[in-house]
Amino acid sequence: MSNDNIVRRGLMLVLSSPSGAGKTTLSRRLLDCDRGIALSVSVTTRPRRPTEREGVDYYFVSGEEFVRLAAVGEFLEHAAVFGNRYGTPRAVVIDELSLGKDILFDIDWQGTQQLKEKMRDDLVSIFILPPSHEELERRLRARAQDSDEVVAARMAKANDEISHWAEYDYVVINDDLESTLAKIRTILDAERMKRSRQTGIAEFARKLMD
Repeated sequence: MSNDNIVRRGLMLVLSSPSGAGKTTLSRRLLDCDRGIALSVSVTTRPRRPTEREGVDYYFVSGEEFVRLAAVGEFLEHAAVFGNRYGTPRAVVIDELSLGKDILFDIDWQGTQQLKEKMRDDLVSIFILPPSHEELERRLRARAQDSDEVVAARMAKANDEISHWAEYDYVVINDDLESTLAKIRTILDAERMKRSRQTGIAEFARKLMD
């Protein structure tokens, strides 16, 4: 039996970074090259767009239903973003972890803190840093999506976000996309191999000794 066939508990992989440091691009690349991990599907109060699918892109609920779910503890973490509410459904995540599925979270330090409070043993957190202040600003401007005022606001917010780097398990400087992705994949592989997550290893070892 190979190690890949041993029963394993899934893990929660969090990627966080200031805007422009590459978190979203790295998340997409990781999902494309590793079929063993899937993006967490959030509950949201945001109206569904024509191309979005219930339970695939988001779980769509009313504002009242969101408040009710939060009140009874149905979210591992939740936050308000640009007037809409987003939350991670507790039951779905716990079920997927028990089935050995890994889940990717593209969230900020506040969401990460909430996950850590509730699911610390299942959490692996990585903070992505830009190589320099100047490069972060260059990347934000290269998007050609935001005004000078928005770029300045994002840069100001970046300082606060970066100040939370020490709360993460790993810190990776994204000076090159491919090498950064390789480092994230190495971290993920190592965390999957942790003895505490390989719930079937005791049975495997017992059979070897019989």
